[in-house]
Amino acid sequence: MKNLQKQLQNEKNKLAHLHPFQVVGFHGCDKEVGLNVVNGRTKLKASNNIWDWLGEGIYFWEQNPLRALEYAIESSTKKQFNKIPIRTPFVIGALIELGNCLNLIELESLAILKEAYAGKEMLKNESNNRKLDSAVFKHLHKSREENDAIPFDTIRCAFNEGELIYPGANFTTRLHMEISVINHEMIHGYYLPYPLEKYDPYLNEVNSN
Repeated sequence: MKNLQKQLQNEKNKLAHLHPFQVVGFHGCDKEVGLNVVNGRTKLKASNNIWDWLGEGIYFWEQNPLRALEYAIESSTKKQFNKIPIRTPFVIGALIELGNCLNLIELESLAILKEAYAGKEMLKNESNNRKLDSAVFKHLHKSREENDAIPFDTIRCAFNEGELIYPGANFTTRLHMEISVINHEMIHGYYLPYPLEKYDPYLNEVNSN
């Protein structure tokens, strides 16, 4: 009886967070990596740093190729830290099914995240080092696994970044929607975003090293 109740609860939870639709995400990376991914020679690897604000996953900017390009350019000039430096800035698009999504613009998802925070009061975020947030997500995933809860496929969240676009505004210059893909099977394909001269201006650039 208890197993049946747990199964029914899991199905209820699955329906509550199921997002049966697809979104387009953009990933900033090195050109060699991007071309290998698009051509099916390799897959993107999940980021797993202690400062990753949505925890472990493959990160995409939703509907925002220019922000992905901006990130790749900043990484190539060392304004953004990458364990493996980007030599030639590049952007690839991806068709992503959200699936069982922790969508942090929904009240229920926010409540789940708040509950996962318990016991993490000693950690603190420091500027771009989001070690508190990362630890909370790690605990959340571990707790769901231990309790046989359905794992999340993706995490989706709006992020205020940059300067105010005008005095007193609630909007910032780098406001964006970010997606962390945990289950790689939710990515249904990759492509080069058009127009190429706008989103991949370094496509035909020859590396000097």
